Formats: sequence, structure tokens, C-alpha cells
Amino acid sequence: MFFPDDIWLDVLLRGTILTIIALLFVVFTIRIVGLRSLSKMTNFDFVSTVATGSLLASAATVSEWPAFVQCLVAIVLLFAGQFVLAKMRKSTDDIENVLSNKPRLLMRDGVMNEEALKAARVTKSDVIAKLRESNALDFDKVRAVILESTGDISVLHGDHFDDRLLENVRGFDD
Repeated sequence: MFFPDDIWLDVLLRGTILTIIALLFVVFTIRIVGLRSLSKMTNFDFVSTVATGSLLASAATVSEWPAFVQCLVAIVLLFAGQFVLAKMRKSTDDIENVLSNKPRLLMRDGVMNEEALKAARVTKSDVIAKLRESNALDFDKVRAVILESTGDISVLHGDHFDDRLLENVRGFDD
């Protein structure tokens, strides 16, 4: 690609130059599209972030220019798709419901919801580990444990709790 007569110099320079170009391209593209492109607000956001990383790695290791350009085009298309889907999500609740999972309440006021745990395929030990990570010291002060639409688990604990924090969360009765 760069030095056909010296394979080691070619590999070293190609890896270095393509990595720098691809990385700068991704940073530049993120600056245009916005930080939302790196979020994990929906499943598509997470997949796009992982795919972008994979495409960046692929771009750094290609041996032909068309393959390099193809990786960059794919990155642009991922960001464009994510941008369009984010706009569509804001436009109607129907699209929002199709594209996003609803968060699920796994625990409320110190009581675990067995049905929600089973439906989400989350174990009690998973929840307890998250309680420890969030420095929850007393089950009775755990106001809510929520499996977010991104797969993250949020732990809300303390003396006060605002029910608005459970807006759009599947509850015990769902």
C-alpha cells in the first residue's frame, strides 16, 4: 500500500497512518453529529457504538484503499442512521415504543419483584451486587432498582423519593 518493497515498513506505517486517519475521521464525525452518537439511550445506540469501534479497528488494518473508504462510509451511515432514528423517536410515541425497551422496576421500597426478575432474566444476586456497587447500606432505604432500557441497572436509595423518577417504568402491576 505504501512501501510494497519493504513489508515491515509498510505494515508499520500503514497501521499507524490508517489508524490516525480513521480515528480523526470518527472524532470529526462525532463533532458533526453530536455526543448523542456515543450514548447508550437505545439498543441501536449501543450497537452503533460497538459497530463504530469495530469499523475503526477494521479501517486500521485494511490493506487496500477501497476497503478503508468502505469502513469510513459505513461509519458515516451508522451515525446517519442513528441520527435519523433519534429524530423519529422524538416524532411519535409509536416509533419510540418500537425502537426502545421500557425500563423495568425490579425492586421497590426494599422488596424485590420476583415476576420482574424472572421476566428480565435477572437474579437476586445480580441485584444485590448492584446494590453494593451503588453503596446501598440498607434494604429498607432502597427506593427502587430499575433495569434500564440500555441494560444498565439503576439503584435509587435514600430517605426521599420522587415518584416522577418512575415515569415510563414497568411497575409491579404490569
